[in-house]
Amino acid sequence: MKIKILDKYIAKNFLTGYGISFAVLIGLRVIIDLFVNLDQFTEHADLGTFVVIQNITTFYAAQITLYFRDFAGMITVIAAAFSLGKLVRNNELVAMMASGVSLKRVIAPIIVLAIILTAILVANQELLIPHLAPQLVRRHDALPGQETYDVRFIHDKNGSLILASQFDVKTSTMHDPTIITRTRGDNDIIWEVTGRIDAQKAVYNSQTDLWEFIDGYFTPTGPTASRQPVETYQSDITARNLPVRRAADNKTLLSSSQISSLARQQTQVKDQAQLYSQKHFRITEPIINLVLLMISLPILVCRDPKSMKSAVVISFTVTALCLVAMFVCKMLATEMVFGRVMPEFWAWLPIFIFLPIAFLEIDAMKT
Repeated sequence: MKIKILDKYIAKNFLTGYGISFAVLIGLRVIIDLFVNLDQFTEHADLGTFVVIQNITTFYAAQITLYFRDFAGMITVIAAAFSLGKLVRNNELVAMMASGVSLKRVIAPIIVLAIILTAILVANQELLIPHLAPQLVRRHDALPGQETYDVRFIHDKNGSLILASQFDVKTSTMHDPTIITRTRGDNDIIWEVTGRIDAQKAVYNSQTDLWEFIDGYFTPTGPTASRQPVETYQSDITARNLPVRRAADNKTLLSSSQISSLARQQTQVKDQAQLYSQKHFRITEPIINLVLLMISLPILVCRDPKSMKSAVVISFTVTALCLVAMFVCKMLATEMVFGRVMPEFWAWLPIFIFLPIAFLEIDAMKT
């Protein structure tokens, strides 16, 4: 019974610290972004203050999912420092050890809660962010539902390249679209152009999952080919995912299944490396977040309140080194290193480096 009470007490301290850390880090990120881009939000000041505030609220309500994904590991470490710092400051760890409770048992509730929060992080990445992806690519100066984008050479499952002068989200319409149709060559590597589709407009029909052309014509390649009218075109590029697919950086907003689907389309080597890098980092990043905590906890569990400050500094330094290593590995994952592009190797390298350190720290912890 005493152990259960102790678990609840430690869990409460950790969750309190997690809530404070979340509010501070995410709030600071929102405030900085709002300060830099406030002039873009106020471009629609003529519509009234309420519309501007509503636009800001809806914009950052969606963006918080991305901020949580990026700061989740740091938030967990700060929450652990907060909860254990409170125990050390009040000399409660010494009392726990005097009662016969191992320090490994003390940190067990924190590790369990960290695993649960990591599962929430994975759900956020795989379910929530892909669902909100169209809102997450919205510009600061665009009103919800009234966004417009340019479309430049988007590769679809048919091998075609889609471009348009403008895509209107509200009407699901591409203006002046051109679709360059292609097929695989004899060597199954080089694409061969078979023709092009030009139209005045292409409107997406969500009932039939087809792009319906207005004044659409297909022109085959060849000197004797004649232009033929065309009414519809079927593609995996829909009105919903077109804003996301239009930029390479937006691949981070896709789910793992969507990334795997793109990888099967056999695009260029650079694109393939980006996709496989994203796929493997989706697995390793949650693990790294737990590894960060496992490295930090033995450092933070100290008996003397005077040594707590140095413990926090060491913990945050190790965390920063790990995050820097992750950043460098992401940079190298899509580059030619040692004569090869190895996204899988660079995605798992931080695990191979820091996971043994975490186990050594836990094993060497004085309980």
